[in-house]
Amino acid sequence: MGLFAVSALVMLAFVYWSTIGYMSSQTDSTIEAEIKGLADTYRRGGLQSLTGLVNERMRNDPDRNMLYLFATPDYKPLGGNLPAWPEAIPAGEGWVNFPFSHNDTESTARGRIFGVSGNLRLLVAMDIAGLQATESLLMKAYLWGMALALVLALVGGALMSASVTRRIEAINQASREIMNGRLHQRMPLKGTHDEFDQLASNLNDMLEQIDLLVESVRHVADGVAHDLRTPLTRLRSKLERLSIGPGLDASARQELDRCIDEADGLLQTFSALLRIARIEAGRHEASVVEVDLLELAADACELYQASAEDQGVTLSYEGSRIILNGDRDLLFQALINLIDNALKYAGTGEVKLQVGKDQRSIFLSVTDQGPGLSEEDRQRVTGRFFRGADSAKVSGSGLGLSLVQAVAGMHGARLELENVNPGLRISMRFLSDAEPG
Repeated sequence: MGLFAVSALVMLAFVYWSTIGYMSSQTDSTIEAEIKGLADTYRRGGLQSLTGLVNERMRNDPDRNMLYLFATPDYKPLGGNLPAWPEAIPAGEGWVNFPFSHNDTESTARGRIFGVSGNLRLLVAMDIAGLQATESLLMKAYLWGMALALVLALVGGALMSASVTRRIEAINQASREIMNGRLHQRMPLKGTHDEFDQLASNLNDMLEQIDLLVESVRHVADGVAHDLRTPLTRLRSKLERLSIGPGLDASARQELDRCIDEADGLLQTFSALLRIARIEAGRHEASVVEVDLLELAADACELYQASAEDQGVTLSYEGSRIILNGDRDLLFQALINLIDNALKYAGTGEVKLQVGKDQRSIFLSVTDQGPGLSEEDRQRVTGRFFRGADSAKVSGSGLGLSLVQAVAGMHGARLELENVNPGLRISMRFLSDAEPG
């Protein structure tokens, strides 16, 4: 707006001064030509010829556009169409401006003084009322033009700003979708092939490459989990048969039992990997029903109540009855993963489940009183196999929150982690009650 207003100001000022300057120059040229003609007449015929020519010019100009006045050295009028020598205001290089009255109308004239023999003075001037009226009109037009330019600059700037803001917000929205795990999302293209479209196209090409790399890594992990699950299951079966066979002493049987436990842990890890992969790829057949989130929280608390008491942790839930369309089994699995994760880090404090609804969304949260997470860890904790600095003291494969993230994404929810000092709150925030997809 400022740039447009300054440009309009410079342009209008140029038009104003060019027009007024041209008209003033034409006025001065007319007076110069009149003086030159009178001087030539004076040189050829003397004072009598000059006086006759002036009288003739006055007779031919009843509107008194041209003004003449003969005067003595002490400025006493001898002839002309001015009643008295005016109180002239010097205007530079012999030019003078002065006011005069004609038909009871005040006006302004501009002229020069021409000296003749006997120290007589001849004032030749021209009425510049028309020039002043034009100058006043141009000034008004200049001011109105500036006001209009400012209004147009404001409207144009607002429209351009709104257009640019919409384009940027569309890119920001797509970026937020991608950061929330929807890697299939792409930057919107308007089809105008402008700079924003070029930027969006380049970003989309980059996202395609990232998506391909992520998918290739994911397929490798899923393929390894799938291929190893069958031989690992056979290995566990053989270990189990050996453990119940005759002739084993107690220490060997204990070693075999520990091997079986390790195999069970690996099988659970592989099963979790495959389950996450199916959910993220959309291959999981969701059983969509009406889920009472408060009842879900109550069932999860009942399941983990004994384990929490053994650890000296108070496990409770609160909230209101909220119905959500979703896969109950997956939501329950995600919730018990959150509880299990909280119990591992809560120490002897409290773990609280909350079900509620605010202006933004429906939420299901689990809050503990543990040490919380750093900002860097909160950004990475939902990644597969992530293990924090203190995770060496607790069991697990680092897939619990990855599964929660996948279930949340399947239900159109967002996973939020925030430190509550003390402790950590993890919330599944459902932005709508749409069925999972």
